[in-house]
Order: sequence, then C-alpha cells, then structure tokens
Amino acid sequence: MTEGNHYDVIVLGGGPAGLTAAIYLSRARVRTLLLTEGTPGGQMTLTHEIANYPGIEKINGYMLGTVMKKQATAFGAVVRGNAEIRSFSLAGPLKSVTTVSGEVYTADSVILATGGRSRTLGVPGEDTFKGRGISYCATCDGDFFTGKEIVVVGGGNSALEEAVSLTKYATRVTVVHQFDHFQAFQYAVDEAKANPKISFVMSSTIDSFYGDEKLEGVRIKNLVTGEVTDFRTDGVFIFIGYVPNTEWLNGLVELNERGEIIAGSDMSTSIGGVFSAGDANAKRYRQVTTAVADGTIAALAAAEYLHTKKREQVELNHA
Repeated sequence: MTEGNHYDVIVLGGGPAGLTAAIYLSRARVRTLLLTEGTPGGQMTLTHEIANYPGIEKINGYMLGTVMKKQATAFGAVVRGNAEIRSFSLAGPLKSVTTVSGEVYTADSVILATGGRSRTLGVPGEDTFKGRGISYCATCDGDFFTGKEIVVVGGGNSALEEAVSLTKYATRVTVVHQFDHFQAFQYAVDEAKANPKISFVMSSTIDSFYGDEKLEGVRIKNLVTGEVTDFRTDGVFIFIGYVPNTEWLNGLVELNERGEIIAGSDMSTSIGGVFSAGDANAKRYRQVTTAVADGTIAALAAAEYLHTKKREQVELNHA
C-alpha cells in the first residue's frame, strides 16, 4: 500500500447517488475515489430518455451519467470504472478495498452506493428489448407510450398502482399476473378493477418477447392450460420486485428482511464512518432525483465525520 492509494473517502458505486457524492466531496476538497464495477451512470444508463430531471428538459440516461462523471473528475475525484471488487474491510477506523487486479485502496470513510436492479422475468427477448419497449419504471417512461396499448406484468401493489398511473398515457393497459389472485392491498385491486382502461390476464406469464427494431409483442403462456398465445403490444412494464445489490454486505452492515441497507436520516449505517446512498437503501421511492438527494446527504455527512475525526485527533495530540 502506498500513500497514493489512500483517500479520505471511497465511494462504492457509480450511479447517480455515487456520482453526486463524489461531486460534493471533491468540490469540498475531500480526496475522493469512486469505484464502480460497470460504466458510470448505473441503472440510469438503461433509460433511453429522462424527461423529469429538474432543470434539464430531456437527456439520455447514459449522457446524464457521463456529465455527472465529468463534473466529479473536474473537481478532482478519481473515478475508476470496470473495477471488480475482490474483498473489503469496513470495520475499524481505516477502511480498505481490494480489487480483482490486486490494487488495495484505503480510506477513513466509505459511502455505499451500490444501487439495485429491477427483478427480471428472465425470458427470451427481455435483454434485447430493454429500453426499446420494455421498461421497469412508469414514472420514467410512461409518457413515451401516450396513445398506445401496453402490458403490465405483476400482481402486487406496485404493479396495480402503476397500471392505474399508466392509464393517463396509454389507451389500454393489460395486466398479466401468474396467479389467479393479487398480492396487493384491496384498495389497489379495487382501483385497478374499476378503471375501464385496464383488463386482466390471470394465471399467466410472459413466455417471450419479440419484435424487430423495437418490441412488437409478447407470447403469453397460460399456466393452467399451457396454451401460448401471441399478444401484440407497444410496450411492457415489469413490476415483479426489486433486488438491492447488497449480497456482499450481508453481516457487515445492518440490512432489513429484503436485503436493503438500513440508513439514518444522515445516511449513516450501523458501522461508524460508513454511509449509504441510493437505491440499495430501505426506501419507498427510487428515482434519479432521490438517489441524487441521498448522495448529497451522504457526502455532507461523510465530510462532517472526517472533520470531527480530525478535530478529535488534534485534541488528543494536545492532551
């Protein structure tokens, strides 16, 4: 380990939360390293167009991530993409992260911004048409399906509530659910059933997606009869759950029963000097703007933690 591998703060994750934290920290002259296993931007890069980010009329998700990275590096943050993590140590006053390539980085504080991912169906065509007809976010993409017919997959609160929300744009919403009953609260079921734009295909699942340049339809399999039918549609919204990227954190920081990080109002975790921001946190709403807010708070809290730690060390030296 060399002096050049030590930072004040290491940010793990390069989505909007991590990038925002890096921007705030580096602008405050905090020596900052951001490590991400993928391309900076996180899940945001999968969004073809973001039209609800304040101050920006429309922008491609990948481009917004690129702009955030440029801001962070311009202020002095070191950003390393495609950095696969092999091991780490969060306990104690000195945190460390080791990459698969053998590089060891240390820091006085760590911000976890590992994000998460929407649970996928895992059927043929899903990866091909992500962002080209398949979406996992009604708030992000609903407006793009104005005047079109769409499918919503799922039977929980999110699926039914978003199905109702999508009727503001779509002319027809077909809900496809694998069971013969819903897992949602009764109010959500009643509201969806009362909406004349919504119809239901129960005890069924999506068998595959098809199309040319963009999604053109799905094949729906009836789980009782086994029959598969073609169903033409302009888009599919999938709401079957959310998976936080926290598998590697189990036993290290406090998680809830869904594997989400439990963080305080200042984004502090159960480990001193470790903060968490973004979609991996236990929270109700997951948007680019909420991730950015979390990243801001985590950065300010980490900076305060470093300041307090430094002040205590000075007082100790003069005692």
